[in-house]
Amino acid sequence: QVQLVESGGGLVQAGDSLRLSCAASGRTFSNRAMGWFRQAPGKEREFLAAISWGGGMTYYGDSVKGRFTISRDNAKNTVYLQMNSLKSEDTAVYYCASAPHDTSRLSLYDYWGQGTQVTVSS
Repeated sequence: QVQLVESGGGLVQAGDSLRLSCAASGRTFSNRAMGWFRQAPGKEREFLAAISWGGGMTYYGDSVKGRFTISRDNAKNTVYLQMNSLKSEDTAVYYCASAPHDTSRLSLYDYWGQGTQVTVSS
């Protein structure tokens, strides 16, 4: 079992930055890939970013490439999502998730957090 708890969401203005954190506990965190997804009302859950277990490989969805950065600190069992130049269309519930291997495929993530709301006002 892996328990994931996101934090850092909130209400910001367009153009602002925000950093989300995801604290993991339970099964060995450092052996698993981590990912961030988001879901806006009425839309499907969207892949944002993933990072390999050691942090050496990162992957991004087209909608956030160049604006968002994923990182992890295995000593703290935490993964981060730095979000810059936020836009109103970034408004969504943001989720972190854990997978056995690096992937952008939602179905391969077997542990999920409860989500944190990010609202960007224009």
